[in-house]
Formats: sequence, structure tokens, C-alpha cells
Amino acid sequence: MKFTDSIKNNITVGFVSCILLFTGCSSKKDSVNPADIDKFYKNNSSSEIINTKSMHKYTLRPYNVFGINYYPFIANIGDEFSGIASWYGPDFHSKKTSNGEIYNMFAMTAAHKTLPMNTMVKVDNLENGKSIIVRINDRGPFVKGRIIDLSNKAAHAIDMVRKGTAKVKITVLGYNGEIENYDAPHDVFPKQEVKQVAKVVEPKPTIVEPLKPLDINENVVTKDNYSVQVGAFSKADGAIQTRDQYQRKFTNNIVEARRFYVNGRYLFKVLIKGFGSHSQASNFKETNGLTNAIIVNN
Repeated sequence: MKFTDSIKNNITVGFVSCILLFTGCSSKKDSVNPADIDKFYKNNSSSEIINTKSMHKYTLRPYNVFGINYYPFIANIGDEFSGIASWYGPDFHSKKTSNGEIYNMFAMTAAHKTLPMNTMVKVDNLENGKSIIVRINDRGPFVKGRIIDLSNKAAHAIDMVRKGTAKVKITVLGYNGEIENYDAPHDVFPKQEVKQVAKVVEPKPTIVEPLKPLDINENVVTKDNYSVQVGAFSKADGAIQTRDQYQRKFTNNIVEARRFYVNGRYLFKVLIKGFGSHSQASNFKETNGLTNAIIVNN
């Protein structure tokens, strides 16, 4: 996904936080009744997510983006919705989401225009039968027909990164970051319009042998002149996770996590290696949709 497309098509992290903060000019009748929040909310002691009544009251208010009004609502467990999924990644990594959390493109999260924050949803890719479970912690995508914006990791899990979008079905599983939340509402709120979706035959699962963990390589010069850098991290764990992810995707290339010493500290970069010229690396980058990657000279 191109950077300009990610701004135009997603408009999620941080930007929407400002919109929600400064456009709360809707009437009370259009807002979610505070009593309805009590029907699905439960205290969650997890320090990894933001889940408070005040946050829900704030993020369930109607808001306006590019002249279009959006009205958040509370769905019932089991409600289904269909449309187009997109994804957002490096350009928004480490920036604030609409509920105040920090976006982590390696977490299983997503942005949705109207569902409550911390809603747990199952996302079925109707084009290949793959499915995932994600937690809503952001608003977006603000493009007609698109109903969910997946994190980079979630998009990889259902194999839609290269194409950029996919036809999906979303099923509401729970609230407050929990799947088995028996206090969540069942047939309490008015049903939203549900589009009929075609039945998908589940393909046989592909067994992928786990890659053995490798040590981080030092900053050394190799005989290959050029590499495609797909990530840079302050901690080795993020680099190793990203390296393994790309190695599984590009089995014909060597993907390396390399350690650099820059300005008095270590930085860990993930490189797809094996290109003898800048043009070869550039063609690989464009062919595989790695629009946020950069080409480096070893």
C-alpha cells in the first residue's frame, strides 16, 4: 500500500483521535445511551489495553470525517457484516490510536468506523478461506465499502498484504478484549443491515515448518551489493519476528536480521538480500508490493 494511499484510504491513527476530540457537536439522541454501555462493559484489569467507561463514552459519540457523519453503535454477539478489508502498517506504527493506545503493527488489532473499542471480531477472508480474530482499538477506514482496517500482522495472517484489500465477513465475538464474555449482549440492540455472503469452502490447511531461531548478524559487508530493508527496530525481538515472517513469505531469498551500532546504541534492521543491482532490488520491491521498504547498498 503506497504511503499516499494509506493517508487517503485509511485516515486512522492519531488523525481520527483529533477529529473525535474536536467534533463532538452531535445531539444526545444520536449518541449511544450511557445505560447501553453498562450492558456490555465489564472492568478489565489487563494493563495491555485501555478499557474504561469514560473511553467508551468518548469513542461512541458520533463524529464527522470529510463531511460524512458516523454513528457508533453496539452490536450483538454473533452479528455479521461484510465488505472490503484493508490494512495499515509502518507509516502509523507507534502512533496513538483512537482509544488512546499506541498502535503496534505486530499486534492482532484493527480499526472499525462504528463498533465499540475492544470489540473482538472474527475476520473471514472470503477470497481464500483464511480467518483471524482481532481486537478493535482504532477508527477507520474512511473509504466507501471498506469496513475494517487490519494491522500489518493481521493482514499477513489472512494473506491480503500483497493485494492490499480483500472481501471479508466480520463476526462479533465479544467485548472488553474478551472472546468468551458471557455478559455481552445477545439480541439486545437493533440489528444493523447484514449483507448476504457466499458460502466459502474451507481449503485444507497448509503445514509450514517453523523456522529455527537464528542469531542476530553483526553489521558486516556481503558480496551482494543491494538489499531491500523491510523494517528497523530498537529491540531484537521485533526484528527476529519480522525476519521469520518475511522468510516464510519469500522462501527463495535470504532474509536477515542485522545489528547496527548507530549513535551510541544498537539498531536492528531486517533485510531481504541477494540483489546484484539497484534495479533488481527495485523490481523485487515493486513486484511484491513492498511500497514502504527502502533499498540499501550493503
